[in-house]
Amino acid sequence: MVEDARAIDYSLDCAHNSLCDLDKLHNPDETSILEEYSINWTQKLGAGISGPVRVCVKKSTQERFALKILLDRPKARNEVRLHMMCATHPNIVQIIEVFANSVQFPHESSPRARLLIVMEMMEGGELFHRISQHRHFTEKQASQVTKQIALALRHCHLLNIAHRDLKPENLLFKDNSLDAPVKLCDFGFAKIDQGDLMTPQFTPYYVAPQVLEAQRRHQKEKSGIIPTSPTPYTYNKSCDLWSLGVIIYVMLCGYPPFYSKHHSRTIPKDMRRKIMTGSFEFPEEEWSQISEMAKDVVRKLLKVKPEERLTIEGVLDHPWLNSTEALDNVLPSAQLMMDKAVVAGIQQAHAEQLANMRIQDLKVSLKPLHSVNNPILRKRKLLGTKPKDSVYIHDHENGAEDSNVALEKLRDVIAQCILPQAGKGENEDEKLNEVMQEAWKYNRECKLLRDTLQSFSWNGRGFTDKVDRLKLAEIVKQVIEEQTTSHESQ
Repeated sequence: MVEDARAIDYSLDCAHNSLCDLDKLHNPDETSILEEYSINWTQKLGAGISGPVRVCVKKSTQERFALKILLDRPKARNEVRLHMMCATHPNIVQIIEVFANSVQFPHESSPRARLLIVMEMMEGGELFHRISQHRHFTEKQASQVTKQIALALRHCHLLNIAHRDLKPENLLFKDNSLDAPVKLCDFGFAKIDQGDLMTPQFTPYYVAPQVLEAQRRHQKEKSGIIPTSPTPYTYNKSCDLWSLGVIIYVMLCGYPPFYSKHHSRTIPKDMRRKIMTGSFEFPEEEWSQISEMAKDVVRKLLKVKPEERLTIEGVLDHPWLNSTEALDNVLPSAQLMMDKAVVAGIQQAHAEQLANMRIQDLKVSLKPLHSVNNPILRKRKLLGTKPKDSVYIHDHENGAEDSNVALEKLRDVIAQCILPQAGKGENEDEKLNEVMQEAWKYNRECKLLRDTLQSFSWNGRGFTDKVDRLKLAEIVKQVIEEQTTSHESQ
């Protein structure tokens, strides 16, 4: 259990229950996740709109799982409910169990009710990462991945559930083996499709035309430009099929079919126009060796009118997914995705909107994309060196992000000091040294932290004497408060 954590704003209140049964989400008993799992609060598998996904270990079996933590709200319970409904399929990430506990993080003044979702561990990484690791990623492999994604979507759609945020980051491989299955995750935007999907939840590169139209009409109605319709414009599960078409396109060539050449804080008009008209190309340089079958499935999925778009059954029956041809041509996508800037150019644009995407009716901002700074266009069209001003722009845009990272590293120190860890003894001391090195790297200018480390016999690589962890955590908490005040004043 947590040792006297009353002085620290980072604790786990063991007051609620593990929820194996979906119905129990409404009436949890009183059991702590710490009775069954050890949680590594500093090891993060990835980050999302609701915070990082962490690692937890089942005490009885020592098996590793992924742990996602959501504020316990109706929207979060709906996400868990829909994910649980779909999670029986082999191509959808499994939910092992769910706990309802009160959790307090360093920046919070009091505990807050949260859902702790224990999921199967996906060791193989995201789709783009996997492709970049295979320098000889073939068209046949792309068709096999597509089939698994389509099977996962069909399962959701048979349950009348639209995922609404289908993108490569939400497609994970079980492990690093060659035949590892790919699985769909993150049901944060999912919704029961009763023909009334109106809220424009989406990620820009993968948004379907009718979703943009729903957003446009909803914003005009809200601002009074047009009268509110008694029969509002809606969209349905076919928006997932459009997203699938975009994913296939990216898998095959390494860049999206729709992008903008102009700066904009919202989806630019030219990009919106391309999506609304379904205007895209198959540039000869990357597409000359890709089969007509693959191009055909992309064309039929990127139809603007939902009724003309391939159904999920049509995708699964398409010759490209069932071809006996070798299709052993190596795709250009693997080479492009070895450049991390290309992946970041596609993925970072999504991450920057995710905070807004859970809030209804807000305009969706998009990372500026143009022919100089967009790594996708730079890779394809300029084929030259990085512009001289790009580093300055990057540093300028990420100043606030660097500050957040610095504070996050300090919170990791607090977590290491006061939360139960999977390891004990020397391993725990080594881990504390590691997280402190990271915190020091990002907070070297902080005099309070420098003085604190000197008083705790810090030699730059580790503590030479035994550390009073609770005392260290309390001082680091003061450092966070000081740094936060400093950033706000700036």
